[in-house]
Amino acid sequence: MGHQYLAIYWRDMLRFVRFRALLFSSLVQPALWMAFFGIAMTSSFDRLSSLAPVPEGAIAIPYLTFMAAGVMALTTLFTTLFGGMGLLFDKLWGLMREILASPAPRSHILFGISLSGITKSFIQVIIIMAFGLLLGVQFFVGKGPAAIALSVTGILLFVAVFAIGFLLLSSTIAITMESPESMQAVMTLLSLPLFFVSNALYPAESFPPFLQAATALNPLTYLVTGIRYFAIGPDFFALGHHYVYTATDVFSAFLALAFFAAVMFSLALRTINHAVVN
Repeated sequence: MGHQYLAIYWRDMLRFVRFRALLFSSLVQPALWMAFFGIAMTSSFDRLSSLAPVPEGAIAIPYLTFMAAGVMALTTLFTTLFGGMGLLFDKLWGLMREILASPAPRSHILFGISLSGITKSFIQVIIIMAFGLLLGVQFFVGKGPAAIALSVTGILLFVAVFAIGFLLLSSTIAITMESPESMQAVMTLLSLPLFFVSNALYPAESFPPFLQAATALNPLTYLVTGIRYFAIGPDFFALGHHYVYTATDVFSAFLALAFFAAVMFSLALRTINHAVVN
């Protein structure tokens, strides 16, 4: 009974592996997006960036490298936003009623879903990193094996905390929805502003002031900050902007994600404890 979350985790992972189309699209689509969009846009953006002088001490990076970190974050966002869809299907097919009627704490449902979502996100992020390096992405430049391992650990830690927050948000929405179409509409409505009002694919410094304020409230912004710090470095120049990340900036970004995850856990736990499935 104490390990019911592991049963939910394994069931969700088996479903992920057995649905071949879902597995293929989840693993290949981000890499293809980075390959086609990134390579196509790199020459244009790099030509514009070359017109701006590089600050002393900063490392100029190509757009493909800048974008690759954003694609890792965006893939995590889309994977986790739709991560609660399995709960909705369990609810519609009657499986949720049996799970809720068991003596195990309902929080185990959230733990199992979160653990499976984190695992999927890790797989996708590692694939994107490996594929990006094959394309010439400048990650971990000048670092030895130990430093690379530490950087990858830092990236995965940021991905895990971010994934927990959005998986719990997705689970909360799934528990309250009555149809996949309704949840699809809500997720699409959420994903668009999170996607565009972030620093994933272009500098937020170029936004109007009100959008910059919205970007500062977007958890995706803090995930991108963490990924770029560990993958690219604390001081680099891209798209005409000089990026300098201090240890305080990165720690603050992590705390912001942890706070978001804690709020989402409280909301999800309250929702599932009051859920009634007929």
